[in-house]
Amino acid sequence: MSEPIRVLYVNSEVYPYTPESDVSIVGRYLPQAVQESGREVRSFMPRYGCINERRNQLHEVIRLSGMNIIVNDKVRPLIIKVASISAARMQVYFIDNDELFRQKTIAKDDKGNYFADSDERVIFFARGVLETVKKFRWKPDIVHCQGWVSQILPLYLKKAYNDDPIFSDSKVVLSLYNDAPGIVFSSDMKKKALFGNVVEDDLAALEKTDGTNLARLAIQYSDGVILGDSEVDKALVKFAQKRKLPILESSKIGLTETEYIKEYNGFYNQILGI
Repeated sequence: MSEPIRVLYVNSEVYPYTPESDVSIVGRYLPQAVQESGREVRSFMPRYGCINERRNQLHEVIRLSGMNIIVNDKVRPLIIKVASISAARMQVYFIDNDELFRQKTIAKDDKGNYFADSDERVIFFARGVLETVKKFRWKPDIVHCQGWVSQILPLYLKKAYNDDPIFSDSKVVLSLYNDAPGIVFSSDMKKKALFGNVVEDDLAALEKTDGTNLARLAIQYSDGVILGDSEVDKALVKFAQKRKLPILESSKIGLTETEYIKEYNGFYNQILGI
């Protein structure tokens, strides 16, 4: 490729906007390292209610906001915000909706229960990211999904947006973590997720609407899998192996580690066949 490879990061979490975790640390440092290696990146995450917008200097991108996304027959305005990580010379875009992301925690209420609308958040986030990237007119070569909140996006990209010239050649890399043990979505999640060319048969993996099967669905529509930590469900790893997907075991990622970038860039090249 004569032009730089473009990598779109779709993150469940990014440090310092969310607390340190395996997912948020990768969401923070991997895009920076890939960008510094000469590739173009864009990075997205949800605008959780716990994120202090003033302290983190988030501001709305008016030219990208204003679209409505219908989920479960409800019209929900899509709001796009952005903030800069100055040390990384990198921007992070936030998918926001006043109703879906009003809670002051990331995924669970004060009793430790996942939010009842978690499925709608997942659906809205994925569609919000893809519609915003279309507005950029920025064609990603790799779409790298990290964490459970991103895991319906591979389905949408390969089924609902597969004919869109922005995404028609995009390859999906999926990083798996043990980041949503025990999550159970609403029983009608499959109905809510129908969109565009997506039909019920495409969602067969969600026979039981839980976190494991959402990850299985994501694997089904991905081109490569990265094992983000050592606690990834072994059944999911076997499912990826059965599908003969390239698999990369994650290296230590952070500000002081640099060796991992060769592995990640090499993995991206492998997925792209270059």
